[in-house]
Amino acid sequence: MSSQSTLEDDDLFGEAAAEMRADVEEHLQQAWDELPDSDDVWDTEADNVLGVLNGLRSALDAGDAEDHLRQAKKWYTMGQRADAFEDADDLAEEIEAVEEVIEMLADAREQVGGLTSTMPQLRGALDEAMERDDDDEEEEEEEVDADEEDEEDEEDEEE
Repeated sequence: MSSQSTLEDDDLFGEAAAEMRADVEEHLQQAWDELPDSDDVWDTEADNVLGVLNGLRSALDAGDAEDHLRQAKKWYTMGQRADAFEDADDLAEEIEAVEEVIEMLADAREQVGGLTSTMPQLRGALDEAMERDDDDEEEEEEEVDADEEDEEDEEDEEE
């Protein structure tokens, strides 16, 4: 093997490493771009709690960010194993940062999903409680009215 072909191999490897790093960076940028805007998660326009929760759950969708993160991690891992990156700490940190945000979105989405199913049940239970309370009050009023009528009847009889 001549020194010329070794130089060419080194150049090719250097090009491949640069392309791998560029792929990782591109996929990371695309992952960031796919994440929802903070205003979409924070601001709401809904008539009731269920509308707010449904809107929030939709806003917490990471979109294709997970797919781009997976691609970034794949190329990062390949580059690391090939020892193609001179310094990849910045890539590792950014991968971790994107991962954390995606995990936060997934956790929040799961919690909101739980509330989305719980709130209608809670409302139904509270409505039933109010109906029971109203029924109890009506029964008490009827009993009071009946007692008052009995007292009036007794007074009329005494006169």
